[in-house]
Amino acid sequence: MNIQKLQRLVIDALEDVKAQDIKVFNTTHLTGLFDRVIIASGQSNRQTRSLARSVIDAVRAHGIEIVALEGEDSGEWVLLDIGDIVIHCMQPAIRTYYNLEAIWGDKPVRVKLLPQSTQVPMSAQTYDPHDISDDE
Repeated sequence: MNIQKLQRLVIDALEDVKAQDIKVFNTTHLTGLFDRVIIASGQSNRQTRSLARSVIDAVRAHGIEIVALEGEDSGEWVLLDIGDIVIHCMQPAIRTYYNLEAIWGDKPVRVKLLPQSTQVPMSAQTYDPHDISDDE
């Protein structure tokens, strides 16, 4: 399957479970390991797990191998490697803190998304990792 069809398959699977703030980045100039990074937000542990599970089900239905799956236990950040694409399903606070867009995001890929898929979750808009005190 070519990269455009594969990324569409992943995006559709994410949108089926109401992913928010989906971003797609071309990484061919940064690494030879994969061609795309897709980052999506889920509002809870359950939703981030569901996002990853939706992608897993979609790619397996097309006979695509899952190279790696990590983070399903906690659900805060689920990483899914399907070879040509690495997918990060993250809760907004974790996504803001790790800021993967700064690492992979210099070449965004223009893709058609549902309106809900472009919304930035409110918790991501207000989260500041420097506000966390040791008392909490």
